[in-house]
Amino acid sequence: MILTNQSGPYNIYSYFVGYNPPTSINPNPIFPKIKRTAFLSPFTFVVGDVTIRDHTYVGPFVSIRADEGTPFYIDRDCNLQDGVILHGLKNKHVEVNGEKYSIHIGPRVSCAHGSLIHGPCKIHQDVFVGFKAIVYNAQVGEGSFISTDAVVTGGVTLKPHSFVPPGAHIDSQAKADSLSPVPKTEEEFAKEVQRVNQEFPSSYSLLFGKTRCSCGLSY
Repeated sequence: MILTNQSGPYNIYSYFVGYNPPTSINPNPIFPKIKRTAFLSPFTFVVGDVTIRDHTYVGPFVSIRADEGTPFYIDRDCNLQDGVILHGLKNKHVEVNGEKYSIHIGPRVSCAHGSLIHGPCKIHQDVFVGFKAIVYNAQVGEGSFISTDAVVTGGVTLKPHSFVPPGAHIDSQAKADSLSPVPKTEEEFAKEVQRVNQEFPSSYSLLFGKTRCSCGLSY
């Protein structure tokens, strides 16, 4: 396709948001609940009982499928970067304030490019999940840092501010309990990632919004 008018941007391919398909394991179709101040990038896929709160940024090619394990909850000011996957096992849950969730993500969580969050799991506030890291069947304490290619699984609970080194396999509670605190450099890196990504929901909404004013901006 040749675009002769270069004023752009061109949001040709939109996201898909819809009901989960009824199946024997998840027979009730439920539509996602997404706050207007959240931003879904082109090519995003969101189905089922999913809650996305205010000012959360969802990057391109993110898949959030509450079609087996359900429900999912993503709190405010989170960022799910390009290629992140959220999925859950049927009938496996974590409990938060007396409610059951397949996946529960607290406020200001960063999930970096290509990471996999698989329920049942609970990620507390201010956590950084690194590039291509995996969190499955685990609970991650506040302010923890999970490095690139690391795996956190096996029903473990990470204490607050735990540092999971690159490529580490944390699959027992003994390993989880032995983790060191987050180094200052990684703590600052996580804060900067959070700061940068918090500008994206409003900034991208100005580019891709459906209503365009005479100045050329959208909202």
